[in-house]
Amino acid sequence: MCGMARPRKPLLSRERIVTTALALIDAEGLATLSTRRLAAELGVSGPSLYNHFTTKDEILDAVADTVIAEVDVSALATGADWRAGLLAWARSYRAALAAHPNIVPFLAQGPGRRPAGLKMADAAFGGMVEAGWPPAQATRICAMVRYFVAGSALGSFARGFVADPGAYDPADYPHLGQAHLLAEHQQRVDEGAFETGLLALVDGLALRHPGPAPPSAM
Repeated sequence: MCGMARPRKPLLSRERIVTTALALIDAEGLATLSTRRLAAELGVSGPSLYNHFTTKDEILDAVADTVIAEVDVSALATGADWRAGLLAWARSYRAALAAHPNIVPFLAQGPGRRPAGLKMADAAFGGMVEAGWPPAQATRICAMVRYFVAGSALGSFARGFVADPGAYDPADYPHLGQAHLLAEHQQRVDEGAFETGLLALVDGLALRHPGPAPPSAM
């Protein structure tokens, strides 16, 4: 009687390593990722990873670039309506980072040589310059959006308050009577705060644009 063949392990690949590493970072945090932990999760020996990546930082670079590759920069391509392009980019950028907040501190170091990160930077800077912004100012605008998006995705203002109404004694905090409700409405509060700040930033930039202001794009 023929014995049943053992099920084959999935082949190790760069894509599988990156996907597993991102899942670990999402679940357990950036600090817990190690090549040993990653190899165990993949069911392989540690040295097997080095057939695909030279160092742990190289793995993190690939993970970070996978997240940035989710950002839609298509609205920045023409530069015809820089305001709409900036809004669409920032919203897509935040959505990608908010889905993977634990990788944000690593992403904050900059794009380095990551292809997706560099393509995003090139599209954003190029879109602003084509829209009439001087190169130096276009650089500052792109940096400002990056700072704003990363800060927004990194933490939650609403989640910083506990759900216990007794934690905010009116005698001590006369204006925080409803603060215990913030955590319950975290997504609405945090997304609303991001939209409020983003529109204020873009509306402020429109006053400084060297050419005619584009039509409003909510």
